[in-house]
Amino acid sequence: MPAHAQGCPRVTDIFAKHAGLREAYEGLTAASPRNPFEVVIERPISASVGIIEGRETLLFGTNNYLGLSQSKKAIEAAVETAETMGVGTTGSRIANGTFGLHRKLEAKLAEFFRRKHCMVFSTGYQANLGTISALVNKDDVLLLDADSHASIYDGAKLSGAQVIRFRHNDPVDLEKRLARLKDHPGAKLIVAEGIYSMTGNVAPLDKFVDIKTRHGAYLMADEAHSFGVLGDHGRGVAEMQGCEDGIDFVVGTFSKSLGTVGGYCVTDHDGVDLMRLCSRPYMFTASLPPEIIAATMAALEDMQERPELRIKLQDNAARLHAGLQKVGLKTGEHVSPVVAVTLETVDQAVGFWNALLENGVYVNLSLPPATPDNRPLLRCSVMAAHSPEEIDRAVAVFGEVARHFGL
Repeated sequence: MPAHAQGCPRVTDIFAKHAGLREAYEGLTAASPRNPFEVVIERPISASVGIIEGRETLLFGTNNYLGLSQSKKAIEAAVETAETMGVGTTGSRIANGTFGLHRKLEAKLAEFFRRKHCMVFSTGYQANLGTISALVNKDDVLLLDADSHASIYDGAKLSGAQVIRFRHNDPVDLEKRLARLKDHPGAKLIVAEGIYSMTGNVAPLDKFVDIKTRHGAYLMADEAHSFGVLGDHGRGVAEMQGCEDGIDFVVGTFSKSLGTVGGYCVTDHDGVDLMRLCSRPYMFTASLPPEIIAATMAALEDMQERPELRIKLQDNAARLHAGLQKVGLKTGEHVSPVVAVTLETVDQAVGFWNALLENGVYVNLSLPPATPDNRPLLRCSVMAAHSPEEIDRAVAVFGEVARHFGL
């Protein structure tokens, strides 16, 4: 006899709300020879080559822009620190989780960005979540680029602030929306990314600085994909465009150019110490392990000592971008280390992605609704570690697969 028939309440299926997602997921995986969300890199051979499905595969989907996940200096620092300090802190930064290394890394990042203060988070996602939710609340307004990362939207939800979206990379639309808020009594915070992770588009931060100054707003730039990549010293889009002094808060991650894990917020505003007391993702998360902090500092030093990596990265980005366009594929207009090929249908994208992997090239498959214009993308990320021959090989495989699909 069913349990509910004996007087027990009927149990509602807790996963019923995801029925549509389940149907889409099962349809996608049934039509594909492999699950695109469960690709396993069995082991990396180098920054640019890994073993996938037992064969050597070119890695063009790792965000490892400077190849520093394999930095010898960072590896040695991590090993030495783990042996002397252990592998974890077992507590949050406001409890027992602040080691001398955490303060040292914050000082180094503040110095690198030429800012007074730095706050380090356990992930880049938490850096956006914790910074946004600490800066604004229900009485304030957030103005977000429509193509903002999920972590920015989640930070907005946690904050409770009113959210107004402006058209992607559109200063005119931003100014129009800010002008309507001239009598709003709360704080106004604009959030934009340096390089957008899906498309590789570069934000006009310099124009946003002019607008925020005219309208009495604050500006936060997420330089996750541009830190270490753009600017004469690798400080990102704001450095490249000469508008760093107009950016109130810079947020980013260590998991891209530095090849480790963690995130940061740097600023000249003295209120950062209050953020440490009200940012829930900072207060209630175990701090980064000491070996990760040590590896991150070593990778930062590596990046600063080897500016040629950024030059090589830009050359490689231009080579991949031009190569994909030459074989007739549609890419974004900006040349950056993120190069996305836009396709028309999900079936086409899944088939194309599988064919690339079978021919030894791994890229990211990005599907609606996670893509900006609801069209599927084959998202490539290029590295300084890629050789010209590896890039040309990847372009050749793209061309062969495109011809096979009649593109």
